[in-house]
Amino acid sequence: MAAGDGDGWAHCERGHRHWGVHGASGLLAVHHDAAGVPHILMQKRSFWSHHGGTWGLPGGARDSHEDSITSALREAREEASLLGDGLRVQGVYLDDHGGWSFETVIAEAEGLLHAIPANRESADLRWLPLPEVGARKLHPGFAETWPAISQALRPLVIVLDAANIIGARAEHGWWKDRAGATAKLIAEISALIGAGLRAVPTGFPALACWFPRILMVVEGAARGVTGLPGVTVLDAPGSGDDAIVRAVQDARAWEDVLVVTADRALRERVAEHGAQVTGPTWLLGQL
Repeated sequence: MAAGDGDGWAHCERGHRHWGVHGASGLLAVHHDAAGVPHILMQKRSFWSHHGGTWGLPGGARDSHEDSITSALREAREEASLLGDGLRVQGVYLDDHGGWSFETVIAEAEGLLHAIPANRESADLRWLPLPEVGARKLHPGFAETWPAISQALRPLVIVLDAANIIGARAEHGWWKDRAGATAKLIAEISALIGAGLRAVPTGFPALACWFPRILMVVEGAARGVTGLPGVTVLDAPGSGDDAIVRAVQDARAWEDVLVVTADRALRERVAEHGAQVTGPTWLLGQL
């Protein structure tokens, strides 16, 4: 395994020739402005390159020792001088051609980050509002996947009803140590999110992997439990249900919100504020 060992041509089962012996990946950085309009960082490929003169994403061949996220961030650094600061990966879209694949790493940008051509592969880099992307002459591979990827630009926030989930788990004696049971759940979810969610309920775009923001609402004896990477703990000052509704209301207009609870009344309340709902079985089945 060595840097650059992915450089080279490969053929897929669809009869196409692609750059990247081990597949390829690219970074789709997206920033939503105050009006909620997504802006995408687009790269115009140099005329000498494969499909030169077309617009797509900073990206390229993945080396054998890299996962798609590592590869996409490296390519963005090499081609657009874009560092990882100010980016939060929110999902990966897989375009599988059979024997070769391209993985689009979708990352939320905290602003219109500075990006300039950093090597001979980039002729131009621009943040384009969503309506303008389709008006460009697009790289054929990006053009094929753009209709699906454009539906997956909204970050996902998952709000967890900790007490309800732990109760559904029904582990013996959990009620005697609610804080301990909550800390155990946090640790398991942190590990799950660190590796990426492989499945979300129906109704969300089809991504190969999700990295949502996780908000866990805790109440009563569980208050004060510390969060872990990927899991933000919200102590409910009073009613846990009220705190969950507030978390849904506090979500940004361009975020999708999923609440995990089996409480029927709470499900109705959060649905009124636009959140989708699923039961604890969906989450527990992945731990």
